[in-house]
Amino acid sequence: MTEPTPSDLTALRARAAGGDQDAIDELVEQGTVDDLRSLAAAGNSDAVDMLVERAGEREDRDELQRLAAGGSQDAADILEELDG
Repeated sequence: MTEPTPSDLTALRARAAGGDQDAIDELVEQGTVDDLRSLAAAGNSDAVDMLVERAGEREDRDELQRLAAGGSQDAADILEELDG
């Protein structure tokens, strides 16, 4: 899969804002961290899962702590693993 261009992301964001579920799903897969945070804040659990996955891959403790504080057990589990 190729990286989306900025104009691709802009178009996806516009479609997602209009409620297009396919666009929302694509943003979860291809969007930026900010896109995922926005979707997660709107209650999209797939976006939360993707944030956890990406943060875990990067071992981003700050992001994982934010997600765990927001109620993500997966983020808390990854933090526990990282802390040994």
